[in-house]
This record gives sequence, structure tokens and C-alpha cells, in this order.
Amino acid sequence: MILTVTLNTALDLTYGVPALVPHASHRVTDLSERPGGKGVNVARVLAALGHDSVVTGFAGGATGAVLRELLAALPTHPARVIDALVPVAGDTRRTLAVVDRTTGDTTQFNEPGPHVTADEWTAFLGSYGELLTTADAVALCGSLPPGIHVGGYAELVRLARNAGVPVLLDSSGEPLRRGIAARPDLIKPNADELAQLTGSREPLRGARDARRRGAHGVIASLGPDGMLAVTPDGNWQASPPAPVKGNPTGAGDSAVAGLLSGLAEGLSWPDRLRRAVALSTATVLSPTAGDFDRAAYEELLPRVGIEEHADAA
Repeated sequence: MILTVTLNTALDLTYGVPALVPHASHRVTDLSERPGGKGVNVARVLAALGHDSVVTGFAGGATGAVLRELLAALPTHPARVIDALVPVAGDTRRTLAVVDRTTGDTTQFNEPGPHVTADEWTAFLGSYGELLTTADAVALCGSLPPGIHVGGYAELVRLARNAGVPVLLDSSGEPLRRGIAARPDLIKPNADELAQLTGSREPLRGARDARRRGAHGVIASLGPDGMLAVTPDGNWQASPPAPVKGNPTGAGDSAVAGLLSGLAEGLSWPDRLRRAVALSTATVLSPTAGDFDRAAYEELLPRVGIEEHADAA
């Protein structure tokens, strides 16, 4: 079982419009509504790949109730997404993605999320500790909601490591900086997040610096150039066969699901990267935010290129 943590869950709304024009009224041609937040997206892709996952974090209010109803309605075959969310008094946030169907460009609006009290955080820590006893791996994903201290992810990384559970951290800014000091097994920043963390715009150099700061392994998302892995076992870059145009929402989450499923299946690092890049590219090609195009994924997977980098610093 793979545990995904989404402290700032969301109800994801996607509006499709013929063309997005500033200062104009728009007629929505299609609408989708799904449970969201980075770790929830990861869990949904894991289930589609055949891996049971447990979703934890916070949910509250009317929006949180809808989110949990949608989680319960997810397919249970080939695998399940299990709801272990902790209730809060505040209302779960919403995110809105407006997709221009002419250009494929997406405009995103993200609410901040509910304020989490000290008692609610304590309740979550107790539940998280219990879930770690049956987890094969854990992914800590996304932003921190108001009320959680900036070292919240560092605390969760330490608890996972004390339980002997491999832990992946996918966050940004100060929560990522603090989290790295707790020595996660893997971090997955994009190129901008890696540059903000290390001060280096050169991804290979930045990833090596992030390892020196405490991360055992670094997977850097490079957008259309694929993904770079700097690990104790070697360094590789995986690239899609050609650039694609579409909705990038959730592409990084699909990549995390690819990495975790590859870990669970004992795949080599190059094969994990191939899966992660194929899944993220297939997510860009999907018309619905946070989903992936399975046919595109299966067609892309054998065509993802792999290049090994020398280990010199």
C-alpha cells in the first residue's frame, strides 16, 4: 500500500471555453469536478496503474464533503483509493482550471485552504503514525494550508524515516527547504523550484547541491525536456519523443505516481523515469485536468529516451 499525504486537499473544477478572452463573458462548454490536491491526484493515477493507495490529509465543510463523496465513487478496479482524511472545521478549498479549447492553454485559480488548528494537526499526526505501520512508501505532496508550521513536512519526513518507510517530498519554497534537512529519500522539484532552493539554474548542478543539503535522491522536472534523476545509484535524464501541447495540470503528480509505482514494482531507475515521463506527457494530452490519456501513455512509454550522465561533481 502506498500512502499519499495531501495536507491542502481541493475540489478541482475544470471549465472548458472556446477561447479565453480577458474582460469578456464566457460560455462554459464542458465542466468536470473531481477530488484534487497533489497527493490525491497521485493516488488516483496509482490506482489506474494497479496499486492500492491511501489518501490522508485534511477535509472539511461542504466542499470537503463533496470531495469525499467523489473519492468514494472512484473505481475500485484495478486498484482502490482509500479515504483516510482527517476532518477539520474549515472548508476545503477549490481550484479552478479554465482551459482554452482553441489554444489548449490553461489558466489556474487556487484558493488558500482552511486554517488548521493545533488540535487538528495533533489528530492528523496520530492518524499518520498509524498509517505508516502498513505503508510501503509515502508521498508528501503540495502546499501547507494556513495554520501548519513551515517545518510541517520535515516533521512528517522524520516520522516516516523513523518508521522505515521510504518517503518522497514534492513541495516548494521554505517547506521544501526545511523538509530536505530531514533527509527524505526523494524530492521532486521542477526546474524553478530547484533553482530557488539551490540558487543554480543548471539542473544537474542544482540537483547535486540538493543532495548535499540532505535529499538522498532528486528527480527534477524539466518541462518539455523531461526529467533528470540524480541518485546514489547514478544520474539519468529521460526525455519525451517530441514536445506536446495541452493542459499541464497534474502532470507532475502523474510523474510522482510513476516513480512510486516503479519503486513498488522494483523497476530500475531508467525504467521508473520512462514511466514517469510517459505518464506526465500523457497527462498534458488529457482534456481533463489531473487525468492521463492511457492510449497515449502506452504509445509513449517505449519511445521515451534515456541518457546517462557522468557522476563527476
